[in-house]
Amino acid sequence: MERKRILLIGTGGTIASEMGENGLEPELTSRQLLRYVPDISRICEVDCIQLFSLDSTNIRPEHWMRIAASIQRHYEQYDGFVVSHGTDTMAYTAAGLSYLIQNSMKPIVLTGAQKPIGYETTDSKQNLRDAFTVAASDMAGVMLVFNGKIIMGTRARKTHSKSFEAFSSINYPIVGVVQDGRLIQYIRPESKAPTQFYKVLDSKVALLKLVPGIDCGVLEYLLERSSALIIESFGVGGLPVYETGSFYETIKRGLDTGKTVVLTTQVENEGSDLSVYHVGSSIKKNLPVLEAYDMTTEAVIAKLMWILGQTTEREEVADLFYMPVACDILSAF
Repeated sequence: MERKRILLIGTGGTIASEMGENGLEPELTSRQLLRYVPDISRICEVDCIQLFSLDSTNIRPEHWMRIAASIQRHYEQYDGFVVSHGTDTMAYTAAGLSYLIQNSMKPIVLTGAQKPIGYETTDSKQNLRDAFTVAASDMAGVMLVFNGKIIMGTRARKTHSKSFEAFSSINYPIVGVVQDGRLIQYIRPESKAPTQFYKVLDSKVALLKLVPGIDCGVLEYLLERSSALIIESFGVGGLPVYETGSFYETIKRGLDTGKTVVLTTQVENEGSDLSVYHVGSSIKKNLPVLEAYDMTTEAVIAKLMWILGQTTEREEVADLFYMPVACDILSAF
């Protein structure tokens, strides 16, 4: 059987870091990373490119587009892709790539590490082996592979800041696992649509996490400066009603100027349901706000950037928002 050809795309992150005067900094290239794991050559043939060397705190939507453009440029040459990336914003990049590269028939795998590859105790080497095992398989789409788990790109979230069990799949089962070099796939998401690459994002998407007693002036400020605002509410969702100041009126003014508003929950699991309480249903019934349901906040942010890069028509925005992409939202609510 012909060996698979995989492209390793380096972007920096902890996996490629070395200790400097002020702490860990990305220094190693993708080719240098590969030298630490020579047995990957038994899995597949690998070529390397280095797009940038950044702590993932510094990754922005324009970097997502550079990664997507690189994959598109090399898409026909390779059977799969591995993107080495810092863990802190990897879930955002995984979501961003899920919208920029839709219905990929080839595996696009993001991985990284909690400890640099040069450390004696590190998860880097195993994560890379697992990522290449998935990239050289017949799986398809954008995935995050970490600590043996395979997670849909639209469902990943970093839930541990230090331990090797860094990522969880939110409101969706893991797609599979890699155990002792063996790939076990539980779910096979299918799409008959052709692979499609997108090149435009509107990064003016803001996020507001409600706290008790928050001044709705913050809401007004963010709506003025953004194309869309996501509000992480409490519980299943709703907005506070104060004796002074009105969230309802502030949102209405924003919507009247063409802004998009999405309500979600700051609770990690089980999603929103604005219909349960008056503080949610009154908003949902009377204003054209969108509801995130079981989507992750990372996916909502990336999806809005993708949608608003295409259209600002309210009905079209809503249709695209509720259209499932890469298992990001339940098709029936």
